Amino acid sequence: MAKVLAGVKVVEMGTFITGPAAAMHLGDLGADVIKVEKPETGDPFRAFKGGLYSPHYQTYNRNKRSIALDTAQAEDRKVFHRLIADADVFIQNFRPGVAEKLGAGETELQAINPRLIYVAISGFGTSGPARDRPAYDTVAQAASGFLRLVVPPDKPRVIGPALADAVTGFYAAFGVLAALNERHATGRGRRIDISMLEAMCHFNLDSFTHWFSEGEVMNPLSRPRVSQSYTFECSDGKWIALHMSSPPKFWEGLAKVIGKPDLFDDPRFKDRFARIDNQDALIEVMGPIFRGKTRDQWCAALELEGVPYSPAYDSNEALEDPQARHLKIEVSAMHPQMGLFRTVRNPLNFDGEPDLVVTAAPTLDEHGAEIRKALET
Repeated sequence: MAKVLAGVKVVEMGTFITGPAAAMHLGDLGADVIKVEKPETGDPFRAFKGGLYSPHYQTYNRNKRSIALDTAQAEDRKVFHRLIADADVFIQNFRPGVAEKLGAGETELQAINPRLIYVAISGFGTSGPARDRPAYDTVAQAASGFLRLVVPPDKPRVIGPALADAVTGFYAAFGVLAALNERHATGRGRRIDISMLEAMCHFNLDSFTHWFSEGEVMNPLSRPRVSQSYTFECSDGKWIALHMSSPPKFWEGLAKVIGKPDLFDDPRFKDRFARIDNQDALIEVMGPIFRGKTRDQWCAALELEGVPYSPAYDSNEALEDPQARHLKIEVSAMHPQMGLFRTVRNPLNFDGEPDLVVTAAPTLDEHGAEIRKALET
């Protein structure tokens, strides 16, 4: 199993998602991630469903060790600074100015360790009129223009997972890898600043390019119309998804499967551009047809004709798909106190090998004694 970041030490003082997610990605690649948490309560995400081991917390904190430190206290701050002395990376996602109060500001830490790569994740950046505004996932999605692309216009309601948080954590980890590579040549660390606003604007690049190039303001149906993407309910109440794109062979196969070989005789559906303009009409035609058979029946028929499709799974089904099982996407580990820990593995395969080894998210201060002892030697 490739642990390509083995030997890299990461100290994370993160809460909720962005900072912990960034550190988790590095831990997945083999870095030794030490999570510094407040005594007694730890990362606030721990308690989101009661107790201190919520599913929210587990999601972003595997492959880490935990130590509880109150850096407002002199002795704990000394321990924290000893951790920093030989660390490669430090990650925090506080509002601007908070890290300095905790003895975790860039100037202080890089004075201890000039090779340190210091990562500061914020909502709106470290300067400017919105610098001090509180930012959470929905706020960042809205400010970047992304939210309007995923909210139903006829019934505005926030839907979907915490995408901005996860995306920002991924970009932060990406920046760390670049800085680690540069440090091989320079021997010096870097400060990396990334805000949720900047991350989501970059993630939303396609809609900005359409605006810059064509003056088009995209909406929730812009991409599905052009890509000819569909979701239909089947007779068993399960869903199926199609992505028809542009090759005519996909449509020819679909027309055969749904028993409408004359579909293209209708001028509304004769070619790609007509189908884009008349997608709503196509949905009205195909919706009742798909409700006539089970999802499995449709999948088998579409497979034979080479039509791009997938069952639209719920989370309790997706990892049971034969391909997901073949790829061993689900991995697990036993936690000595919390029992079986199940998660989804790192998607990267090095030299054809997936990394199937994972350690469960730590309980609060689970590794405090061993980390302190190692610092004393």
